Amino acid sequence: NALSVHCVVAVNSTLLTINAGDYIFYTDWAWTSFVVFSISQSTMLVVGAIYYMLFTGVPGTATYYATIMTIYTWVAKGAWFALGYPYDFVAVPVWIPSAMLLDLTYWATRRNKHAAIIIGGTLVGLSLPLFNMINLLLIRDPLEMAFKYPRPTLPPYMTPIEPQVGKFYNSPVALGSGAGAVLSVPIAALGAKLNTW
Repeated sequence: NALSVHCVVAVNSTLLTINAGDYIFYTDWAWTSFVVFSISQSTMLVVGAIYYMLFTGVPGTATYYATIMTIYTWVAKGAWFALGYPYDFVAVPVWIPSAMLLDLTYWATRRNKHAAIIIGGTLVGLSLPLFNMINLLLIRDPLEMAFKYPRPTLPPYMTPIEPQVGKFYNSPVALGSGAGAVLSVPIAALGAKLNTW
């Protein structure tokens, strides 16, 4: 029912955002973490969004799903803010535009499930890192925030070390989008399959 849907979305989106979204605070490994974040967020979004969209059969449900996640994550953001942390301490991922692309694909192909999986899944994986990087550009000095307000739960083994710079290290959006596009399609297929288990 609707209540259980909201509870699952609330818990998953909040936990994934606060944990996978900590790339700003892993200062030396920020862009490597951003790639991991991009994959986790795009796959999480697509599996839930396509499940609910195909369950209702109504284009627009995916955007509704992403909107619920966003609102619940604002609540988590507000909780940190209430504890005395700055407004920019939790960066809320940009899910809604990617979910809109999934809805648009489903609508434009006359509710074709397979097109939603292949085209929609690809578009979600490609777009989320791009939209989220634009979001990050608007956040006030992430490195200053990281050093001034370290996560209270940061385990000792997460202490940053200087990374070895890899071939794609300087292009986190490209790597995140490429990996996200590939992985979001099978995860979208999983979300679709959940309706006909």
